Amino acid sequence: MSDCCQDKSCALETMREEQTAVLRAVLWINAAMFVVELTAGLIAGSVALLADSLDMLGDALVYGFSLYVVGRAAIWKARAAMSKAAVMALFGVFVAGEVIYKALNPEVPLVATMGAIAVMALAANVVCFGLLWRHRSDDINMRSVWLCSRNDLVANSGVILAAGAVWLTASPWPDLIVGSLICALFLKSALTVYGEARGESRALLARV
Repeated sequence: MSDCCQDKSCALETMREEQTAVLRAVLWINAAMFVVELTAGLIAGSVALLADSLDMLGDALVYGFSLYVVGRAAIWKARAAMSKAAVMALFGVFVAGEVIYKALNPEVPLVATMGAIAVMALAANVVCFGLLWRHRSDDINMRSVWLCSRNDLVANSGVILAAGAVWLTASPWPDLIVGSLICALFLKSALTVYGEARGESRALLARV
């Protein structure tokens, strides 16, 4: 029995070490891409690119939360997931404000910058998605992180499509539409993560 317990303990420790290494890697990737996308979004005048940069920042904060609770009790992981949901919702509201502002003050974004940076961001998120894939079912903490990564791929693809549509139409509206969709994705994901985390938190507290 002691050998069995020791084996389980070693397995848990190995999993925690793997989770920590993965979270550190995706944290730095997202932090770097936030700076790149934010700068490019401001230069290009692209709402979709700016929204995607905020997605990167939100993810970096999410990964920081997740890194903090690796190895902690399940209740901490559930609470951290709820905090992540709040961050995601906050950025969703911010992007909604940007969409409204740009709709009232439209400008055609720089397509070349918008498209090139969006492709770079997609490549970075493919790497993150691959790193997180095997840990997506470890616990609520890692699942919420994986959901963020999955959403990133959708958002990046949307920005690339928006760049193409802006180029074809010479109109800012494809950029605004994609920015709105990214905003909706933020809010939907926030609700999903919050609902799952709240349910797990209640279940854990009921056992006490």
